[in-house]
Amino acid sequence: MKSTFNVLFFVKKDKQKVNGSYPIFARITIDGVASRFNTKLDVQPKVWDGKAGKATGRSTEAGRINRLLDDINASLNTIYHELQRRDNYVTAEKVKNEFLGHSENHDTILNLFQKHNDDVKQLVGISKTIATYRKYEVTRRHLAEFIQSKYNISDIAINEITPMFITDFELYLRTACKCGYNTTAKFMQFFKRIILIARNNGILTGNPFANYKIRLEKVDRGYLTEDEIKIILKKKMVSERLEQVRDVFIFSCFSGLAYVDVANLKEDNIRKSFDGNLWIITKRQKTNTDVNVPLLDIPKMILEKYKGKLPNGKVLPIISNQKLNAYLKEIADVCEIKKNLTFHLARHTFATTTTLAKGVPIETVSKMLGHTNIETTQIYARITNNKISNDMQGLDKKFVGIEKIYKEVSMK
Repeated sequence: MKSTFNVLFFVKKDKQKVNGSYPIFARITIDGVASRFNTKLDVQPKVWDGKAGKATGRSTEAGRINRLLDDINASLNTIYHELQRRDNYVTAEKVKNEFLGHSENHDTILNLFQKHNDDVKQLVGISKTIATYRKYEVTRRHLAEFIQSKYNISDIAINEITPMFITDFELYLRTACKCGYNTTAKFMQFFKRIILIARNNGILTGNPFANYKIRLEKVDRGYLTEDEIKIILKKKMVSERLEQVRDVFIFSCFSGLAYVDVANLKEDNIRKSFDGNLWIITKRQKTNTDVNVPLLDIPKMILEKYKGKLPNGKVLPIISNQKLNAYLKEIADVCEIKKNLTFHLARHTFATTTTLAKGVPIETVSKMLGHTNIETTQIYARITNNKISNDMQGLDKKFVGIEKIYKEVSMK
């Protein structure tokens, strides 16, 4: 990768010494980005030519200074060309550090990323999901392609990650990879996690993400209304497989469990609780938080339907999430529901139609969903117009006294 390289010597007039001399500094500039250092040489003002960047005259001292400056210049040029040949990517800071003999950290971003991903892979099924692992893998692949495309190298040192690198990577995701706004933001969140690991382990001292803000656009994922749930329940399914998919989906509409938690549900997760009623007592795999949900009549009937008919203690007929979502689209078609029917929509339906719209406090909904932050619940739960109407009914009667005062004042 070609770059512009220049070395300039100058004196620091604000650092004048007792004997009147100035320290000579070297400024290395590559592609407009400079780095400077003290050459440890001093020069008297009368023999220094600022425009030429060297000492003037034929004195022994001037000759000595110029020979040393020529040696420094030659060394810097040699280092520059060697780094260009070896790494195919050079910065002024790299040349300076090499010249000064500073030990440079050669940890690379893709190596650290791979180590992190390998660690995540080992935690799949314990504290991480396979989906999370795959997202990190895709992020690393995009990053590797960006580095190759932008710098024509296979990897880059972590300490060379700059704010400009980060914004260029974001641009690459939006343009070359054609990622949407939120998809790009998610990739940047995963990348930021790797930078945080580098900082926490002393590999990187600065924070290139310091002034970079990651914001997700709010997306209305939607939910099913009570009428739409009834349509799905009443529809005669044309195959046993569609019927089973419908049952599992409706179960989640009335329990709020995510796909992976429904798939992991066993008989010993259905227990009588302190109130004598059946509850789902489990842990949310994604966050490892406790999830305790009282069983409503509809999920009870679904569980009873499959009781003793499934292997390995399973309570519901589960297929892969991908196949399940494909069947849900078929169900949406036959039921003439013009919504993107996915299994996750059931979780939003539970939060909105099943609970919040029926007067269940959002704090209770949040607890049953296994959320650690109520703001997350607010993304799931939608305040419907019916709930607003119900909540506001009878409110006028509570302001009778104030209304009388207004009438009296307005009639004067």
